[in-house]
Formats: sequence, C-alpha cells, structure tokens
Amino acid sequence: MTLPRPFAEGPPATEGSAERPSAGGAASAPLFARVADEVSIYEVSPRDGLQNEAAMIPIEGKRRLIAALVAAGLRRIEITSFVSPKWVPQLADAEELARTIATEPGVTFSALCPNARGLERALAVGLREIAVFLSASEAHNRANVNKSIDDTLSVFSEIVPPAREAGVAVRAYVSTVWGCPYEGDVDPARVVRIAERLIELGCYQVSLGDTIGVGTPRQTHDIVRRFLDAMPPERFALHLHDTRGTALANILVGLELGVRDFDASVAGVGGCPYAPGAAGNMATEDLVFMLHGMGVRTGVDLDKIIEAGNVAEQVIGRPLPGKVHRAGPFRLRRLPTRG
Repeated sequence: MTLPRPFAEGPPATEGSAERPSAGGAASAPLFARVADEVSIYEVSPRDGLQNEAAMIPIEGKRRLIAALVAAGLRRIEITSFVSPKWVPQLADAEELARTIATEPGVTFSALCPNARGLERALAVGLREIAVFLSASEAHNRANVNKSIDDTLSVFSEIVPPAREAGVAVRAYVSTVWGCPYEGDVDPARVVRIAERLIELGCYQVSLGDTIGVGTPRQTHDIVRRFLDAMPPERFALHLHDTRGTALANILVGLELGVRDFDASVAGVGGCPYAPGAAGNMATEDLVFMLHGMGVRTGVDLDKIIEAGNVAEQVIGRPLPGKVHRAGPFRLRRLPTRG
C-alpha cells in the first residue's frame, strides 16, 4: 500500500502557526474551530463486536449488554444481524433478541440485513431501522458476500426502497475505504460514487469503514475532504478500527473537518471476519473520554459506559482491549504521607 496520501495542497504551515489548509485548500480558522459542540455515537458492539466470538453467548448476556449500553446514554445501537446462521452462528438468535429486547423512548435499535429475506425478518420483529453493507474493493466484497459491487447494489434495490416504503430507516456501511487486505489501495473517488448511489437508493447515512485499521491522518483528511465536497457531513459517518493505534488520530481529523457521526464498540470488541487482522474496533469509552475532554457533548455517561464495558467482558469471558476500559477514568489521587 502507498499510504498515507498528502495532507493538503500547498506548503506546510510555519512552526507555531495556528492555521492550516481548509477542506478546500485555502487558509482557514484555527485548529478545532470546526469541531461540533455535540456528536452522535453509533454503538455496534452487540452485532459487530459479538459476531466473531467463538464461544456462543447466551441471549441473556446479550440483553444485559444492550441494557448497559442504553443505561450509559447511547441512543443508536445495532443489536444483531439477519444473516444466515450458517455464516454467523453467534447471531442465530436475531429474531428472539430483537423481539424481546426492552425498548426505551428515544433509543433506536437496528440490525444488519444482507438481502430481502433479512428485511422480511427485520420487519416481522418490528425494527424501525436496518443497515446494508458492501465493500469498496471488489476482492473484499466477494470474500464477504460472494458478489461483485454492482451485483450487491442491485440486491440493495430489493431492500432499501421497500424498507423506506415501510417507514424503516436504512443506514449503509462501506468497508475497506482506507485499504483492502487483498487489493491494497482503494480509490477514494470510487468510494464517493458508491456512497452517492446508496444515498440515491434511500440510505440516510453511509458509514465509511477502515476495516483493517491502516488509515492515517493525512489519508483521512483526503477522504473526508472528498466526501465533504460531495455531500453534507450528516450524510456520512466514520467507522475506524484501532488495529494499529491510529483510530483516535483519524477521528480527530474528521472532527476538525466537521464530521459529527462516529461508530464505536464498547471496550474495543469486534472486527470483520472476512478481513485478516481486522480486530480492534474503536472503543466507545476511549472515544467518549477524548470527546468529553475536548468539551464535545455525546449524551453518554463515561462511568456508565465503562460499566457497560465490564458487562461486555463478563459476557464474553475474556479481557477486552479498550484503553479506558482497562485504565479507568482519570481520578485525582492523594499524595502519600510521610511518617
């Protein structure tokens, strides 16, 4: 891969300068001037986080996790996927979970739907939001769904319009935006075209995935800038993996450019089963800690989301990698007394 790409056209800022090139390349406001006062976090741990776990997790444990996420203040939670149990056995309880999960005012539960049959199952249990997914690279898309990108978009024409007619909102995921494990670099212009087609179909938002965690800040600046040239910021979100420790740095770039929607997974659990080395979702606690430290509102209680991470660890039965999950929140300590 030839990553990262250039940060911006023109010469670098001089040492000590507070200004930087804008999304269009011209001098602009000081750093962080465009950061929103409030952002939305889309929680994916019950689906993206649990789908790869080898040990089967009882439905009671999934309910506990979802309840803890709701109690922490998260209002957009992807709870399961209506894929074939043959491909993802961990989510074979999708109907029962969706039908029996306790609803909360102001909370939207969603589920992944790969095809028209998945939509039927989602509608039957009363979900009001679904998600569709494809990759920006042909090789990864074939590995993931055994179809070309064009064929996958054709399938979406059998999902998205009927869902919208039924009053169900549709979100879309585009994977391997920052790089593909099989093809290497992915052309950002191709990703923009795919996203535009998804929005034309009726998706309200497209989540852009760094599926294998290879993204760097300059590359993220280039990708986000291209998207801002094509659509308003509420039309896309960032779904960044922390596989190589760059997720928060990339999120910071997105924030600075005006992105307001980010996907995350409590305690950093999860990744893509069809992308080698893709473990390491952005930990929700790490994201909330940084945002609150910057004065950005999330609606999420940091202490309670740390508790939700503890629930996830108990339910899964192994240590989870989130940094704030492991370190805890910052607390002042008493100086030791000397006798």
